[in-house]
Amino acid sequence: MNIRFQNDSRNNFMNTCNNKYYQTLLLTLTLLIVHSSLLIATVRFVSKTGSSTPPYLTWETSADSIQKCINICVFGDTIYVANGVYQEQVVMIDGLSMIGAGMDSCVIDSRQLVTLQNYKTIDMKDSCLVKGFYIRSTNNFDYGHGIDTEGQTTGLIVGNKFSNANTAILLYDSNVEAYKNLLFNVRFGIYLVNSYSIVRQNHIIMDVQGVTAIRVEGFTSSYAPIIDSNYIDNVYDTGIYKFISSSPTIKNNIIRVKYSTGIRLAQGGTAKVYNNIIINSGYIGIDYFANSYVLIHNNYVQGKQGSDGIKVWSNGFVINNIVTNTSSGITKYSSQNPVVQYNNSWNNEINYDDIIPDSTNLSVDPMIMNNDTTQGNLDFHLQKFSPLIDAGDPTILDRDGSRSDIGLYGGPYGWTYTYNDLAPRPPHNVTAAIEDGLVKLTWNKNTEADFSHYRIYRDTLTIVIYDSSKIVGETPDTVFYDNLPPATKETRFYYVITAFDNQGNQSYPSEEINVLVTGLGEYPPKGYDGYRLLSNYPNPFNPSTIIPYRLKEGGYVKLYVYDVKGELVRVLVNEWQERGYYEVMFNPNREERSRANSFEVPMGKTYSDIATGVYLYMIQVYNDRNIPVFSDSGKMILLK
Repeated sequence: MNIRFQNDSRNNFMNTCNNKYYQTLLLTLTLLIVHSSLLIATVRFVSKTGSSTPPYLTWETSADSIQKCINICVFGDTIYVANGVYQEQVVMIDGLSMIGAGMDSCVIDSRQLVTLQNYKTIDMKDSCLVKGFYIRSTNNFDYGHGIDTEGQTTGLIVGNKFSNANTAILLYDSNVEAYKNLLFNVRFGIYLVNSYSIVRQNHIIMDVQGVTAIRVEGFTSSYAPIIDSNYIDNVYDTGIYKFISSSPTIKNNIIRVKYSTGIRLAQGGTAKVYNNIIINSGYIGIDYFANSYVLIHNNYVQGKQGSDGIKVWSNGFVINNIVTNTSSGITKYSSQNPVVQYNNSWNNEINYDDIIPDSTNLSVDPMIMNNDTTQGNLDFHLQKFSPLIDAGDPTILDRDGSRSDIGLYGGPYGWTYTYNDLAPRPPHNVTAAIEDGLVKLTWNKNTEADFSHYRIYRDTLTIVIYDSSKIVGETPDTVFYDNLPPATKETRFYYVITAFDNQGNQSYPSEEINVLVTGLGEYPPKGYDGYRLLSNYPNPFNPSTIIPYRLKEGGYVKLYVYDVKGELVRVLVNEWQERGYYEVMFNPNREERSRANSFEVPMGKTYSDIATGVYLYMIQVYNDRNIPVFSDSGKMILLK
């Protein structure tokens, strides 16, 4: 037995060596063939300033037309295109690399052409590269493709900008990668039909009606494209739409929906929807009505009143997701029985609609890093004592091999990261009233899992926070009665409240509220209940800060951030709001960084533009007759 085992081992070892030898030989032969092909490949040039002398081998003799240059190329050639506007249709050949001088300065524009064969600005062929162009197709949304890859097995479309097209990139019956492209104001951003293509790290801005950012469909369910790490912004219609058949994997995308649906999954095929962020101001976060196998896990859906989080019409699996701030968190609209387990539906009008949640489904504060799920911040990492850590499906593991977390960064496609222990959120919506000679303070309850108690400070001047001589009490509740010292004349008392967690971390203070009392035992209730812009916290800050304010009455609110030169940095609020207390996050390291990480941003300041220094925030409030009723401003400091 031992001899046989040793012989078998030796044979396996020799087979392995032989396999490695043949693999090495094959690789060497392949490299020799590629090297030989490169020896006959040619680099050619296109420029508006050259003499247009074939074979266009220098900038001085470069062609004045891209197509003129292509017409003398062979497989393996590379064309470099200088800055300029090239008003032509481009029909490529197999194996051609076409590299422009930049997505803003090197323009291929077919809008003025009388004839456009098959409505393709660039007709891409097999094994091609298209990089560094601004591609403009047509002002008519009924036709016109920026790049069409029909029937091509391989290729790469990278670092281009598209506008004015029915479809910016058409991946039809192809296996092409579209990577780090910028698309805006097109009807269909990237359209995949019968495709195995990879679509990743593209930025799609769709500020026009009747549009879909990424659409996937197939004649059979065998087509399995990958939609990965794209940023889709301001969509009127659908962010990602899986139409008939096809079986895409949709993961790590950020989708901001203006009026309609984040991810829509129609009938046929399968779909895997993992680790996506959907910020939905419109209709539905994830709309799932496919009569097939669908797995939706570890997504974060944030909506607003009137929107649905995850809407399920048929069978499938909804696992490890977080849904917040919608009208219906996770809802079922059919007689089917999907598996809904290990989710956290929290702070929705109805957390589970027509679904009886089992004990694996939660409705708790997720305790994400920014400590506020209402402001659209994209940092959804869990805090150290979040109840969602290791609370996901035990059969799904995180990257570090532990039981999966519920939420965005859990599961095999998530992140391994350190859980930070933040202080609780400051108490908010503080009110004061006089009851039986006592000052009654009330505020909204903290929802963190590790919350411990509140501390109340009082002074006759503006509060000096953390001054122990100003402490008048502590309580785990959200009501506190203060027995004031005797007053012989009118006296104003100031209060702030802080929150503590079980580890002793103390929050920033609440808004300051004051009460005016008179002497001789009389305490008329004159607590502050007007308009107010409060100090941001933290200050200085990095990467984000909260700006609180209170509205005495409902009004149209505009909240801006300016730099010290008076240039507008951000519009934080521009909408009608009802009476009450509000907090808005300013985070310059949010969407701008994700935009600027890959390509130039066509509008607004990027993270790199927002330098360390002093910034001003200003609020303006108008009543229902458009008459200004309140304005104020404050200063804050960003430290990078």
